[in-house]
Amino acid sequence: MQAHPESTNGIVRNDLAQGIDRPALSVALVSTCPPRQCGIATFTSDLAQAIKQAEPATRLRWVAINEADSSHLYEPNVRWRIRQGDAVSYRDAAKHLNASHVDVVSVQHEFGLYGLWGDDQFEDHLAPFLETLRKPLVTTLHTVLPDPSPSVREAVRRIGHHSQVVVVMAELAKRMLVDDYGLIEAKVRVIPHGVPPVEPRGRRRTKARFGWQGRTILSTFGLLDPRKGLEYMIEAMVAVTRQHPDALYVIVGKTHPELVQRAGEMYRQQLNDLVRALGLRTHVAFVNDYLTQAQIVEYLVASDLYVTPYLDRNQITSGTLAYALGAGKAIISTRYLHATEVLADGRGILVPFRDADALAAASLRILGDPDYKEQLESAAYRYGRGTTWPSVGRRMLDLFRSVAWPPSATEVEPGVNWGLARVEEPPADERCPSAPPIAEPIGIHTAPPPNSVRAAQSKVAADAPLLSSR
Repeated sequence: MQAHPESTNGIVRNDLAQGIDRPALSVALVSTCPPRQCGIATFTSDLAQAIKQAEPATRLRWVAINEADSSHLYEPNVRWRIRQGDAVSYRDAAKHLNASHVDVVSVQHEFGLYGLWGDDQFEDHLAPFLETLRKPLVTTLHTVLPDPSPSVREAVRRIGHHSQVVVVMAELAKRMLVDDYGLIEAKVRVIPHGVPPVEPRGRRRTKARFGWQGRTILSTFGLLDPRKGLEYMIEAMVAVTRQHPDALYVIVGKTHPELVQRAGEMYRQQLNDLVRALGLRTHVAFVNDYLTQAQIVEYLVASDLYVTPYLDRNQITSGTLAYALGAGKAIISTRYLHATEVLADGRGILVPFRDADALAAASLRILGDPDYKEQLESAAYRYGRGTTWPSVGRRMLDLFRSVAWPPSATEVEPGVNWGLARVEEPPADERCPSAPPIAEPIGIHTAPPPNSVRAAQSKVAADAPLLSSR
C-alpha cells in the first residue's frame, strides 16, 4: 500500500537500504498510553521515543485504549480512543484509521486489553478491528500462551491472518507461534524488549543518594500484584540476613491500578504484615511509586542483586527482567519462559516457583562469591547491550517501512520471502482440543501455605484478571 504524500508535510528522506526516496513514515500506535499506568503503556511510550530518536521526521499517532469506566488527559498525539471491553469501539477505531493518512498500524497486544476471559473461552474484541482495518498492520504479541485453547488459538491465528508481520520478543515465542498456532515462520520476527542504555558504574554513589550507604541491596521493581510472588523473596530474606545483616530487599512500584480498583491495597498490606511477622522491618523497604525510566535506572544501578520471583510459568515477556539485564545485574529468577531463555548460558540463576529456600540459597551463593557475582554481571551486560532502545527503535522503524512500502518485484532477491504471506484460517477439525487459557491459575498457591498471610493472599490472586504488569 502506498503512503499518502500529504501525510508527510513534504518531508522526504533517502532510504539507504534501497537507494530510493521515501516520504517520512506515519505510524499509528494502538495501545494503552500514559498517563494510564500499565506495562504496555510504558513499553509503547519508550518505543515511540526510540523511533523518534532513530528518525525524528516519523509521525506517530496513538489510538489509546481507555479503561471501561474512566478516561485520561492525553497529549495531542492521541488522535483516537478505544473503550476497553466495548467491541464496537475497536471497529470504530479501525474505520477512523482507514480514513486517515496513516501508513502503517502497530498493535501492542495483550489479551486483557483486547477481549474478555470467560470460564474457558476468550471473547476476542480485536476481531472486528482486524476485519475492518485496511491499513498495513504489524502486531506485537506481549503474551504467547503454550497449549492454547481453541478460542485463544483462533484469536492469534486471526492476528496472523490480518497482520503483515507479527513481532515477538523471544525465540521461544516464535517457535510456539509456528508450532502451536501454525503461523508462517517468515512472517514472525523476533525483536527483543528494549532497555535504556546504562553504564554499570556508580553503585556506591547512587546508594548514598538513597541513604543506603553500607547496605547490600536486593531489588524487584514493577507494578505489584499477587502474581509477582514477592512474599517468597520476603521469606527468603530471613536466611539471607543471617549471613548478611546489612542486606536490604527493596520492592519498588505501585500496586497495579486495576487490582486497587477491585481489592484496594490488600496485597501490599499482606506483604507489610509478613515483613513485620518475620521481624524484617529493617531489611525490607517498599517504594510506592510509579517509576519513570530514569528512576528505574537509578534503582537498578544501586542494586547488588535483582530478583524476579514471579509465579506465572507462561510469562513470555518481562520488561523488568530485560531492564535488569541491560543494567548488568546479577539476577535470580523463577523459571518462567522469558527467564529460561534470556538467563541461559550463565546470565543468571533459575530457581523453582514458590520456593523461598531456593531463593535464599541462590542469593547467598551470589553474595558470598564476589567473583561469581561479577561473572553474572558481565554476562548479563554483554547480552543487554544488544537490546538497547536506540537499537530496538531503529529495527522497528525499518520493519514498519518494509511493511508500509514493500519492495517491488524487481527489488526482491530471488527466493527471498518477505513474510507478507497471509496465514489461512484452520479448518474446524484441525483446531486443537479445549484447554484453559492459562496452564496454571495465576497467583493461586497449590502448595500448603507456610503462614496465614499467604492463605489470605490467595483470595486476591484468585480474582486477579490478566493484567499488563510485566
